[in-house]
Amino acid sequence: MLTAYRTLHGPGEDTLIIKKSRFIGYARPVETEAEAVQFIESIRKKHWDANHNCYAYQLGYNDEIQKSNDAGEPAGTAGRPILEVIKKENLKNVVVVVTRYFGGTLLGAGGLIRAYGQTAGAALQAAGVVTRSLFQLVRVDIDYTWLGQVENETLGGGFFIDHTDYQDRVTVAVLVPVEQVDAYTTLITDATNGQAVITPGEQVYASVADGKLVK
Repeated sequence: MLTAYRTLHGPGEDTLIIKKSRFIGYARPVETEAEAVQFIESIRKKHWDANHNCYAYQLGYNDEIQKSNDAGEPAGTAGRPILEVIKKENLKNVVVVVTRYFGGTLLGAGGLIRAYGQTAGAALQAAGVVTRSLFQLVRVDIDYTWLGQVENETLGGGFFIDHTDYQDRVTVAVLVPVEQVDAYTTLITDATNGQAVITPGEQVYASVADGKLVK
């Protein structure tokens, strides 16, 4: 598994008017090819009256699946430019659809390539790029007297608190980068004089943007 990869935070949409043609870009993260196809079909239904609904998607931790479709535009002028924008941004598990309503002015091959690429880029920007990092969920079970110390050490060390359970004792669930689990365990053990019960849990991907956890 990858320790980190770039993808989209959520769905995004933007519209560009280029030489009277209206280009509407849609982007969203997906986990499977079936999800990508379903999204493409939903845009086709929404814009059934458009001249073209061109698309591209890239899936897999090693970009195993890469597909594009010109949807009636001259070969290589729509789907491929969309895919190239996704690849240039080094994004994984992403689908982009660009809808075109023809405005009466021919753009030529170069113009189409630029228009579809620009619209795809605008849609990706609207969706927001995040880094999905692989974390281990580490549970820290402590007496209430140690809560402030554990929170300070955790946040000060650049780790993320996922949630906190308050029972007879407190359990702080912390997202720790997989390669730093041993270091975090040592940090909290020292900070609590060995009073913390530390239990590594499952590995999960979580989104980080600007050094903050994105829910």
